[in-house]
Amino acid sequence: MASKSIERLRRVADKQTLSLTHYGRKSGRPYDVTIWYMVDGDRLYLASANAKRNWSRNVKARPAVSLKIGDQIFNGNVREITETQEREKVRDLVERKYWYAMPIMRVGRFLTSAGLMRDNTAAFEVILADE
Repeated sequence: MASKSIERLRRVADKQTLSLTHYGRKSGRPYDVTIWYMVDGDRLYLASANAKRNWSRNVKARPAVSLKIGDQIFNGNVREITETQEREKVRDLVERKYWYAMPIMRVGRFLTSAGLMRDNTAAFEVILADE
């Protein structure tokens, strides 16, 4: 990632939400959704409690996205995170930034580990385009 992108990303890292423009997996039409995000160093992550949400399914099929965070616009490609350790890292980043949702997330993890619920979460890294 170019240093200009990193600088811009750091300026907006503490915002609560971003606007994600993703593209329909069949139609190719653009759609916007407001979601949580996390920044760790020069990396930007997205997570979903429900991998079946349209935006999550769309970025798997069409990884090119545009993000608006505050007054900054970024373009990039999404990479799904499937490796367990990396998914846990993203989960920890979510819990750190959105601490107020931690009780619900921990109950979900407990129910999943007890076999009472399926893990239907998704995690993604956005690889930002060079400027």
